[in-house]
Amino acid sequence: MIIGCDFHPSWQMISWLDQATGEAGERKLVHATGEAKQFYAGLAGPVRVGLESTGNSHWFVDLLTEQGHEVWVGDAARIRGSAVRKQKTDRRDAAHILDLLVKDSFPRIWTPSRQERDQRQLLVHRYKLVTLRVRVKNELQHLALNQGMQKGRSLWSKAGQQHLLDLPLQYWAGTRRKNLLELLKHMDQQMLVLDQAVKKAAEENEKSRLLMTQPGVGPITSLAYVLTMGDVSRFQRGKQVASYLGLIPQEHSSAGKQRLGGISKQGNRFMRMLLVEAAQSVVRYDPEFRKQYLHHCHQKPKAVAKVAAARKLAVRLFWMLRTNTAYPEIVRIESSSRVPLAG
Repeated sequence: MIIGCDFHPSWQMISWLDQATGEAGERKLVHATGEAKQFYAGLAGPVRVGLESTGNSHWFVDLLTEQGHEVWVGDAARIRGSAVRKQKTDRRDAAHILDLLVKDSFPRIWTPSRQERDQRQLLVHRYKLVTLRVRVKNELQHLALNQGMQKGRSLWSKAGQQHLLDLPLQYWAGTRRKNLLELLKHMDQQMLVLDQAVKKAAEENEKSRLLMTQPGVGPITSLAYVLTMGDVSRFQRGKQVASYLGLIPQEHSSAGKQRLGGISKQGNRFMRMLLVEAAQSVVRYDPEFRKQYLHHCHQKPKAVAKVAAARKLAVRLFWMLRTNTAYPEIVRIESSSRVPLAG
């Protein structure tokens, strides 16, 4: 049996075909009542379910996997782009997905395992906590500046913290200072736990350890790269990796004229941000990398040079995984004219 599923958070529309009997049909399944769970649990024999990549569907994918069904997740843009008719309804979407599955033209994409998704949550949780901590620090800086104290980064030293505590504030301003400092202390303690967890996960991952041989690439970037890229054998060239991460320019060329815009920013935004940050560290520790970065800085704005460095780093990390080659051996292979690793 093959099922095309148009998934929504509260319900789903399905269209199915039993290839053994030729029986076909469609049905709406509600999630809250357990109707969807009962339907899939009652199916016998091998079942293939196809659905578009969408958010809030992890529980459904896990449910089907636990019940022994085969789940295919497809590229939503390509699925929609292959639809000829302009009418869009849930019934048509489910039938269209089923048609692609039957014709063996379903644009299936790679999906991380349950454990990989959980490790992604570790990285995302740490990042969100960092952003919250920055907001708390900015609020404390605001309190200090309103009292004429301009300490900058030194506000977070022991002496700066003492000066902040000694500021004469009114009741509610003092209460705000107290609560913010307690919140900052609690966040710092949580960050230590999360940093240790990320470091442990990266050291236990063979691919992540390989990427950390590159100077400037730490546990966070290496682990995130491995979890984001998955099986790197699905990429044949470095350009495909840069495109997958949204680090290539948009292009609107026509009539023999090439028009390039900003980067496409498609793909994983979190991974793209980590690569830009990590590239700045690699520039400091890798002489050859720094040389190329400075060359870009002379020709392009600094922001463009940073993105170019991030793209080069992404491609290098890809080839380290693809060829199982650590630093600095990857640099020698990368610079060889006989092996065009730049893709």
